[in-house]
Amino acid sequence: MKRIILKNFRIADESCDFFGSLVIEDGCIKEIVTGKNDPCGADIIIDGGGFAPSSVIMPAFVDLHAHFREPGFPEKETLESASLAAVSGGFCTVICMANTNPVIDTISKARALKDRSDALGLVDLYPVLSLTKNMEGMELSQIKNLGVANDGGKRLPLMLSEDGRDVPDDGLFLAAMAEAKRLGIPVSCHCDLDGENNAVRRAIELGRKTGCRIHIAHVSTKEAVETIRKAKKAPPDNSGFALSCEVTPHHIGANEEDARRMGEKSFGRVNPPLRTEADRLSLIAAAFDGTIDAIATDHAPHTETDKAAGAPGFSGLETAFAACWSNLGQNLQRISALMSANPARITGLTDRGRIAQGQRADLVIVDTQAVWKVDPAQFKSRGKCSPFAGRELQGKIIMTFNSGRIVFNGGINV
Repeated sequence: MKRIILKNFRIADESCDFFGSLVIEDGCIKEIVTGKNDPCGADIIIDGGGFAPSSVIMPAFVDLHAHFREPGFPEKETLESASLAAVSGGFCTVICMANTNPVIDTISKARALKDRSDALGLVDLYPVLSLTKNMEGMELSQIKNLGVANDGGKRLPLMLSEDGRDVPDDGLFLAAMAEAKRLGIPVSCHCDLDGENNAVRRAIELGRKTGCRIHIAHVSTKEAVETIRKAKKAPPDNSGFALSCEVTPHHIGANEEDARRMGEKSFGRVNPPLRTEADRLSLIAAAFDGTIDAIATDHAPHTETDKAAGAPGFSGLETAFAACWSNLGQNLQRISALMSANPARITGLTDRGRIAQGQRADLVIVDTQAVWKVDPAQFKSRGKCSPFAGRELQGKIIMTFNSGRIVFNGGINV
């Protein structure tokens, strides 16, 4: 593995913001040099002096919630197109939902998909296992009696989820949560059953009963935010129960007026739907006060025909950082916590998400002042539907490194 030096850059993560250099060896951050002291002796040197002054190195992003549509839906997305979209959006780690064809309900299916992704060498992909067989809500999937699998030193699974179907039967949901507790991994609850607000309360209540780690996906209402905030303030118990949650860039940066403009029953349709401006503002406040732990894209590509017919979802990987940077007050450290460090913690990935010696050199260079107009025709994703289409956003991904390898280059000569 080559020795790489990234020098003369502003460098920031959840807890640091300084000017200096990074030395990368064997795919990891070997040394951190502050100030203008130049480290020497490298196979590749990338000098921040050749970038815009507003360029910053951050930890690459970790997405807790995406749909890569593999296997089974190549007309919507392929593993390659989704991976290219991810790295062009600054993501090196992606947790993919199990609502594929066939459903990812066994460890062998998860491993097969991860092996294909690893062969591409673009992102570190972790498939979610469904809670029930074929997501039919009748009996538990292979999570029952499953040992934590080890795939070349990489754990599978990192998260469980029934995606948007939830599990209607409380008894079966409790049984699934008990297995998640045994495995030591969170259950991602999409909370669509009986409305988001009721479903969030249900997930938290059942999670407390089992002492399970609950992660609430794509929070979108101020009522759900308040429920989560109150639950987080409750005195801790000894059950092991823990609560985390995520918000999407489209719920941060768009509202119901955008859905009406696009067509509420077609191109503007997403689950959960785009909400009121009051809801949107409550999400932004919650992202700063610690109620919301992570930003996750819920990247859900569809064909134009499917969108016109009402298929819910947007393509979000390539606009995520800019949408958040443009709407969250341009706080680098908080955005890095939401997009990198916290998602890594939630999934137990201790080797990424921060700027520190020994961490994987999963890095992204962003130009915080670059303004660009979103043109979905230029997306790497096959899905071209975005609520930000035609909008000018600030903040552009310039380069992405996966374990020190350049996996996306926005046009810089190195």
